[in-house]
Amino acid sequence: MYADKTISCRDCGMDFVFSAGEQQFYAEKGLVNEPQRCPSCRAVAKQNRALGISSGGGTGQREMHAAVCAECGGQALVPFLPRNDRPVYCSSCFDKVRATRT
Repeated sequence: MYADKTISCRDCGMDFVFSAGEQQFYAEKGLVNEPQRCPSCRAVAKQNRALGISSGGGTGQREMHAAVCAECGGQALVPFLPRNDRPVYCSSCFDKVRATRT
C-alpha cells in the first residue's frame, strides 16, 4: 500500500527517504502531513524548540541553522544561513581547522 518516497528537506535542501514504514506509522497515528524536514533538521528544530530558540520574531535569540560539516559529515548548528560556496564546520572540526590556519 505504501512505497518509499524521496522528499527534499525544507531547511537544508538535502533529499531524504520517507519510508513505507514511516508512512504507515504516520497513518496509524492520524498524521496527515508528510515530514518537511530530514531527520537531522527535525532533531535540530526539536532541540531549538526545547531551548526556546525561535525562528525569528524579534525575541533577541539567535536563529540557528542546520548544516552538514564539510570535514566530518556530521550535523552542525550554525548561527548563519549556510551558502554553497563556503564550507561549514561543526564545533570540533572548526576548532581543528582554525588551529591549522594559525
